[in-house]
Amino acid sequence: MRALAQYVMRGPMQAGGVAAVATALPLLFWIGAAVIGLVILRLGIRQGLNIGLWAVLPALGWATFGQDPTALVVLLQVMLMASILRISLSWERALLSGAFLMILTGLMMPLMYPALLDELVQAGVGFYEQYNAEVARSLGSELELIIRNTMNASMAGTYFATAIGMTMLARAWQAGLYNPGGFRKEFHALRLSPAIAVVCAVTMVIGPLLGLNSMLLAWAAGTPLFIASLALVHGFVGRKQWGGQALVAFYVLLVLLGPSLMMLLLVLAFVDSWLDIRGRIKPAGPAE
Repeated sequence: MRALAQYVMRGPMQAGGVAAVATALPLLFWIGAAVIGLVILRLGIRQGLNIGLWAVLPALGWATFGQDPTALVVLLQVMLMASILRISLSWERALLSGAFLMILTGLMMPLMYPALLDELVQAGVGFYEQYNAEVARSLGSELELIIRNTMNASMAGTYFATAIGMTMLARAWQAGLYNPGGFRKEFHALRLSPAIAVVCAVTMVIGPLLGLNSMLLAWAAGTPLFIASLALVHGFVGRKQWGGQALVAFYVLLVLLGPSLMMLLLVLAFVDSWLDIRGRIKPAGPAE
């Protein structure tokens, strides 16, 4: 990956070529998005947008003729978050901009790709009717609406999560080439402000009260809190100098425990926004 980052930084032809080819090939769109993110972070928004057009064209092809908006949505989100990050040097603002675009994506998906969403909904309804007949009968006519909202939120949320990963990959590339260790330090310090943490928590709660897609709002508002919680864990492990094994164990537990651990992490991120848990931890010293 480092070699790829070095290659695309040689010039606009190399960066544009890699971004266009990667976006045009199936399942490699994420490389194109990360390349454009790197260009924006290193060379500026204008240069990044100029080269980004090379990747937007094949992404539009997938979205229009292939009826798959994944590459286009992820690319646009990475371009937005990388631009905000370059201007503000704030991961909080970058994550919030991505969350806003995620909500917009969730609102536009049923209008722009109704056939795709209908196909996924019918598959979900068929699954419940076959394997969870009791649940399907109890929900009745509400089953389709619940599955539709779930599918819509899941698609938009997956795009958002992928875009965050690619923006972080671009930032890691930039740090690896020009500021070794910079991304690690930056990520370990990532923490939401108290006001933003409250806004995220309230948004997750009031969605159903407003008659909106509560899952979509939960994805959008919960993701910044979740990323902040991961930064908290990484920062804690880093200050204690526990090594990579502790992080491996943490992610294994995250996979095994799933939603229960995720909810705990969201609460920790909210508390950390007020108390700055990492700042209260005594770093491990040579004597330890």
